[in-house]
Amino acid sequence: MQTLTKSNRQSALLVSALLGGVILTSCSSVTPSANQASAPAPALETANTVAQKAEAAPIPRARPQLIKKAAITLIVNSVDESIDAVSQLITKQQGDLIGLNERQPTKGNSRHTASIQLRVPQNLLEPTLEELAKLGTIEKRNITAEDVGNQLVDFQARLTNLRQTEANLQKIMDRSGSVRDVLSVAQELSNVRQSIEQIDAQIKNLQNQVAYSTITLSLEAAVSSTSPQRAVGSQIQQTWNNSTQSLADFTISLLKLGIWLLVYSPYFLILVAGGYAIYRWRRNQLTSQ
Repeated sequence: MQTLTKSNRQSALLVSALLGGVILTSCSSVTPSANQASAPAPALETANTVAQKAEAAPIPRARPQLIKKAAITLIVNSVDESIDAVSQLITKQQGDLIGLNERQPTKGNSRHTASIQLRVPQNLLEPTLEELAKLGTIEKRNITAEDVGNQLVDFQARLTNLRQTEANLQKIMDRSGSVRDVLSVAQELSNVRQSIEQIDAQIKNLQNQVAYSTITLSLEAAVSSTSPQRAVGSQIQQTWNNSTQSLADFTISLLKLGIWLLVYSPYFLILVAGGYAIYRWRRNQLTSQ
């Protein structure tokens, strides 16, 4: 009986040991899996944070390449003084005078007007317009802007491709070949270089227009110009000049008439002689009767 009990105890201990080993093995296998499952969580959170920051960050945009043009019309007291002031302003703003068209008052146009075209750096366009506005009263003002950024990007891309083509053609030229092939490549290389020069000139032209803005300034006198009353001495002098000129014209006309009479005098003498002969014949006829 005691032996059976002892045997049962040993069996129970063996079963308990086996169960404990199974439990420990299960726990050890589950723990790494849990760690492995929980490990991607911080990485996933970091990726989401980076994605959110990327979405929140603003997309950088290229600076617009604007060609700005302005037109302004001013009513001024003196057009001449305004032109001088504009010349000084252009020098101060490091600009250029492109054109000047001045119209003096006439019978059909009683106002003194002028049209000036000038060019200033784009960053000084607004300050220049403000200085011009101080010369008189603004009648009209207009500013336009054209973005040529896409054109510049397109030209730059075409220029890059053409230069790459030029380099490739140059490599072909350096290789030995027949004269016909060399001449053909040389012609193609010349065409490519011509295209490069044209596109490069267009790029520089657009960049120059972006860097400098054009202003068309129109000036009009506030008061119509009328001829002032001339002095008495000036009127007498003009009358004397007119009379002497008229006398000279009359004298010249008489001289011309005398020359005509002198040239045709033989014909006049023949007519006079014929008339006198007819007169004597008729007189003789009356006397004989």
